[in-house]
Amino acid sequence: MLGLTHTRSELDAHLQWAAAHKPSYSVLLERVLGSEAAHKLEARIQRRFQLSGLPERKTLEAFDWNFQPGLDQSLVLELGQLDFVRRREDLIFTGDSGTGKSHILKAFALRGCQQQLRVRYARCVDLVNDLYAGLADDTYERRMRRWASAELLIIDDVGLGQLRKREDEPTAAHSLFNLIDRRHARVSTAVTSNIKLSAWGRYLGDATITKAILDRLVMHAISIDVQGPSYRQHLAAQRANRRNAKSGRKRKPQAKPTPKSEPA
Repeated sequence: MLGLTHTRSELDAHLQWAAAHKPSYSVLLERVLGSEAAHKLEARIQRRFQLSGLPERKTLEAFDWNFQPGLDQSLVLELGQLDFVRRREDLIFTGDSGTGKSHILKAFALRGCQQQLRVRYARCVDLVNDLYAGLADDTYERRMRRWASAELLIIDDVGLGQLRKREDEPTAAHSLFNLIDRRHARVSTAVTSNIKLSAWGRYLGDATITKAILDRLVMHAISIDVQGPSYRQHLAAQRANRRNAKSGRKRKPQAKPTPKSEPA
C-alpha cells in the first residue's frame, strides 16, 4: 500500500542485518526507508537515461585528462555541475575527431539525468532524420516539441554523417533552425562539431539559414575548442602493440643450423 516494493524484496536481508546488529527501531527504520528512497531514485535516473537516447554511460571521472593537456580541466569540471543549464546557456565544443568532445557531453547528459533534468541526446544526422520522418508520417510537430522541451539537448557530431537532400523536403538547416529557434534563451543546447562553424552552411545545405542558427547558438554560448591527438587512435595503437607483444612471445627462436665442416 505504501509502495515499498524494494523493501518487500529486501525484507529478509533487512531482518538478517537487524538480528546481527541489534539496532534501535529508529535506526532500523532509517536504514529501510533510506534503502527504499535510494532504490526509487536510481530507478528514476535509469528511466531518464533510457528516455534521453544516450547510447552509453560516460563519466568525467573516467576521462583521461593527461591525454588532452590542452583542455581546461577546471572549466570542464565546473561546467559539469550543470549550472549553465540553470542559466539557460549553450555549449559549443569544436575540434578534431577523437579528442573527447562527445565523451564530455555524454558525461554532462548523464549528470543531467542524475539531477532529474529532462535530457535528450542525438547525433546531428539522427536528429535531422527523426524530423524528416515526422514530415513523412505527419508527426513532425510532436517530434519537434519533444526535442524542443528538453532542459538539456545534446546535438553530437555535427559534420559527421551524410544528411539527406531531396527536392521536395526542407534542408537540414531549416529543420535545425526551427528547433534551435524554439529553444533559444529558454533551455540549454550543447553541440559538438567536427568541422569549423564556417563550414556548417555547406554541411546543412543553406548558408543563410545556418547563419541564423549560429547567431542564436553563439549568443549565449560557452565555446571550447579541443585540439589534440585522437584517443581512439591511441587505444588502437595500444591494442596493436599488445597483440604484437603477445605474438612475439608465442614465437620460439629457431636454433641456428650447425655449420658443416668442409672436407680437407
